[in-house]
Amino acid sequence: MNRFIFSKFIVCVCILISCSITGFAQIDKAETEIKEIMQKYSGIGVSVAVVKQNKIIYTHSFGLKNVENNIPLTDQDIFRIASISKSFSATSIMQLVEAGKLSLDDDFSNLVGFKVRNPKFPETVITLKMMLSHRSSLNDSQGYLKLDVINPDKNPDWAKCYNSYEPGKGYEYCNLNFNLIGTVIEKISGERFDNYVKNHLLKPMGLYAGYCVDSLDSAKFVTLYEYHNDTKTFTPAPTAYAPRREEIKNYVMGYSTPIFSPTGGMKISATDLAKYMTMHMNYGNYNGVKIMSKKHAKLMQTKISEEEGYAMAMRSVNDLIPGLTLKGHTGSAYGLYSAMFFDPKEKYGIVVITNGCNPIYSKGYCDLIQASINSLYTNLIK
Repeated sequence: MNRFIFSKFIVCVCILISCSITGFAQIDKAETEIKEIMQKYSGIGVSVAVVKQNKIIYTHSFGLKNVENNIPLTDQDIFRIASISKSFSATSIMQLVEAGKLSLDDDFSNLVGFKVRNPKFPETVITLKMMLSHRSSLNDSQGYLKLDVINPDKNPDWAKCYNSYEPGKGYEYCNLNFNLIGTVIEKISGERFDNYVKNHLLKPMGLYAGYCVDSLDSAKFVTLYEYHNDTKTFTPAPTAYAPRREEIKNYVMGYSTPIFSPTGGMKISATDLAKYMTMHMNYGNYNGVKIMSKKHAKLMQTKISEEEGYAMAMRSVNDLIPGLTLKGHTGSAYGLYSAMFFDPKEKYGIVVITNGCNPIYSKGYCDLIQASINSLYTNLIK
């Protein structure tokens, strides 16, 4: 009897070893391919995370966190992730909508506290939903780092912030939309923007992340490198993590919000971003923690225009991985390129972030990012 049990144990061990070898072979192939992709596009560092059947099955970091000091990149390091940050702002808005504190159809002028109207269409109300979906008719021609640019009392050229088409009738991706949205989060919640996100999104999910530089360990910041095509060289971009302490010292609630960049200023690791992605994949729930209702999570992901595929801080794409429809967002700023895409039905998703590369683009995607996502999907999910 003991010999029988022992032999069964050996069989089980052999099966586990066989499965592990297959898994290791797939991982090894993916890692080899990503290293080749990095070499092809002069990638400095790349962090990745893969979710399958709602579980993080793989995380890894390649290359360097800091070139000057030859510091390797690790899974614990955090990046400023650029425009994926918009989804944190939109999720915060959905929480406030769910709580009955505002409506997606609200007149944005009433929410922000000054007139937001396209001068060519003064009777057309610009709604919160239009702002979230980049259909507000606003543009970034006057900048987006201060609300003064669109405030008629502060900028004589405020009208230049608007395009010539009617709000709701056209699309233009616009960072100013989301810096304004961050301001509304403050006005409605009574909490400073970075604190609201920390208290209502990050803490409940157990994520180490944030918009405020001084609330995080600066030793974890990944140096971002901008590529110069003319010289084929990189230079670091320290302003990505500028603490802006003086501006924060003189902070005006409900107006100074762009200091934290609701449109692009989230700092987080690829691994924690994958946990956040899993929440969206499960329509507002993460490991039993409800961040928002299924109804509002689905609203965020439901595209408003077939042409652009944009919803509310989420995009639907069918050309990132050929033949598959995915939800998510990309980001690019200061030399960083990031992507977070998932399939809410099949319960898988991929996060890829690089702190610097030669940014060759195809079909609207940074080639390094797209090639890495396809490799991870083929080897670890498919």
